[in-house]
This record gives sequence, C-alpha cells and structure tokens, in this order.
Amino acid sequence: MSASPASAEPPPASGGGAVPRHVAIIMDGNGRWAKARGLPRVAGHRAGAEAARKVLRAAGEAGVECLTLYAFSSENWRRPEAEINDLMGLLRLYIKNELEALHREGIRIKVIGDHSAFAPDVAKLVDTAVARTAGNSRMTLCVALNYGSRAEIVRAVQRLASEAMVPEAIDEAAIDRALDTADLPPLDLLIRTSGEHRLSNFLLWQAAYAELLFTDTLWPDFDGEALRAALADFAGRERRFGGL
Repeated sequence: MSASPASAEPPPASGGGAVPRHVAIIMDGNGRWAKARGLPRVAGHRAGAEAARKVLRAAGEAGVECLTLYAFSSENWRRPEAEINDLMGLLRLYIKNELEALHREGIRIKVIGDHSAFAPDVAKLVDTAVARTAGNSRMTLCVALNYGSRAEIVRAVQRLASEAMVPEAIDEAAIDRALDTADLPPLDLLIRTSGEHRLSNFLLWQAAYAELLFTDTLWPDFDGEALRAALADFAGRERRFGGL
C-alpha cells in the first residue's frame, strides 16, 4: 500500500472502525524504564529499539500506511556526549541488522530532519537505507532524525522564498508541499508514551487535525498490543475537522 501526498485540506471525517493511514509516535520513557530497573540509560534505549521493531510489525499488520518515529530531536544534542554516542551506536546497529529484513518486507525508509549533522559514517548508513528501500510501497517507516518541527517550517518557508513565489501564491497547500513530510499521508494519530502531555516540537503543522493519544506506558513497554489498543481508541473517535 503506497503513501499518497499530504493535503492542506483535512481528510474526510473518520472513525467507526477506521484504520489511521499515518501514525506518529513520540517514543518517551527509555531513561525512566532503565532507572526503575537499576540499569544504565543505554539499556533503556536498547529496549526502546526492540519496542520500535514490535510496533512497526503490528502497524503493518493493522494496515497502517506510514509509521513515523521521533528517534532523535534537534534538542537531543543537549544530552551528555556519552548518551549521544550510545544512541548513534544503536542507530548504526539497527540499520545494519534490520535493513535487509525491512527491504524484503516491502517497507520504505524515509528520514525527516537533518541527519547530515551526524557522524559521516552514520549519515552514510542512513542514506544507504533510504536508497535501498526507495522503491518499496507496502508501508513507509519514517524516522525523525535531528528533527525539530519549527526548523522544518522555517526550511519550508525558505524553499518557497527561493522559488520567488509571490506572497499571494503561498497558501497552506504550498507549505505542505515544502515540508519534509510532503510525500506522506496526512497525520491521523499522534501517540506519546510515558505520561508526558506535550508535542515537544514534533510535527506541529502536521498535527493540526490529528487525534492525540497520551499514555503512561513507558516506551520500552509499548508493544504490538499497546498499539492495537491505540488504534482501537482511534477507531472509536468521531473526527469532525471543525464541522458538525
């Protein structure tokens, strides 16, 4: 099932058993999960990577077209250098271990954000994964790397300005086309784990009409069953998009 471009207009009202085309997750709680078990933070990140694998599988089985994961924000550079190095090591390991399996399963890997800021070998691995899976169409795994939504919107405006568009021609559809997510379906459901209730500079524009779901479950404990529960919750909601 291939993803179709986003639209500035909200999608038709849905619910009553509908499966969201595009689900995004703020994967929060790895550190607290590890601390509760007396483990180093990197152990929480490793468990979080396994949770991502389970959730991706469940999303594909449910018919979700695109799963977007907030893997590394532009604010994460403020973390200790040792933790950043651990995260980069996990990213290397995940790509090397999972790339061919994802390719065989028809999953396209897309990256939003500016991963060129990573170490050259990591950036190259990411580029290789994107190129290797570019022709796949069963599902899209979108990974936000060095991503911040405000910076994305600034880049979009800069792109439009570089095209010398007259102000009157810049509308919502034009901005949509200039965003990193231009080729993805509209965002239907945004989930945040670990009990926090904020978007943390993630998909601010795209979330305008998304359903939001906040859960106390720490990310390493969020699995296929938890995702299916979230999809069931979504299916029971009535989405009016400002209408009656």
